[in-house]
Amino acid sequence: MNKIKNTSINYKKIIAISVVFILILGISVIAGQVKLNNVKIKFANNHEITVLTSKTKISEILEENHIMLSSDETVVPSKDEEITDTKTIIITKEGNEPTKIAEISEEELDNNIEEITENYTNITEEIVTVREEIPFETITKDVSKGSNTTNKVIQEGKNGIKEVTYKVKYKDEKEIERKEISSKVIKEPVNKIVQIQTKVTSRSGGRFGTGSTLVYQQYAATVCRSYGWSETDVECLISLWNKESGWNPYAYNSSSGAYGIPQALPGSKMASKGSDYKTNYKTQINWGLSYISSRYGDPENAWGHWVSKGWY
Repeated sequence: MNKIKNTSINYKKIIAISVVFILILGISVIAGQVKLNNVKIKFANNHEITVLTSKTKISEILEENHIMLSSDETVVPSKDEEITDTKTIIITKEGNEPTKIAEISEEELDNNIEEITENYTNITEEIVTVREEIPFETITKDVSKGSNTTNKVIQEGKNGIKEVTYKVKYKDEKEIERKEISSKVIKEPVNKIVQIQTKVTSRSGGRFGTGSTLVYQQYAATVCRSYGWSETDVECLISLWNKESGWNPYAYNSSSGAYGIPQALPGSKMASKGSDYKTNYKTQINWGLSYISSRYGDPENAWGHWVSKGWY
């Protein structure tokens, strides 16, 4: 009777062990079918950990590892996203999100390199040293008081020479940029000195001055008529340029740089009417009347502005 009982117990043990073995084997099979990932988690305080997980959703990985975000923290990738190939989760404070680097395909990279290479392939540079003229200045000496001398050049001007070194850039042998590196004066310019009379007197019963001034003003009156301006405009023009230069074609304001009968500032503006603007009264008058026409409409308005402001 005891023998039968012992045999029954042994069978039960065998059955129990078999069941446990089957359960272990089943768990092993299931575990073998689940993909596990090593995921790195970087915290805002620069601390980081690596966890082993079968989860792929960011929120589930954080929850599995009992990680909760504070109200001022954010996570990359976001909670609703799946883990990326980098197997990395980054937690940062808001405002300090990691910069995402734009992904560029290999084809785009090749095209960019090719474009950059093409832009610079035909660019060359060279250092060039040349000699350039330094324009001379015209200085006037007013001898109106106690002298009847007419306008006279007492010293001719001569341009100076300077040596300038440039860095010149070419593309396809065409100059695209020139930068001055240094300059050295080889020969100083010689100023032109002109003896002038700026005193303006009126003929009895007439509105024009005398001598050269008479010639300048009569020419100006003729040009004024070509603009359709009145005799009043001519009178205003005479008053205006009496104040500005005394109708002296060599008048030079050393403070402002204004030059000539109309006191163009700078004087080189008058070159639009002729390259001889420094000495030719007609070129100066033509420019001056063109300027008055475009800015004020007529000499009367220009004179009114001068009376109000002291300049025109």
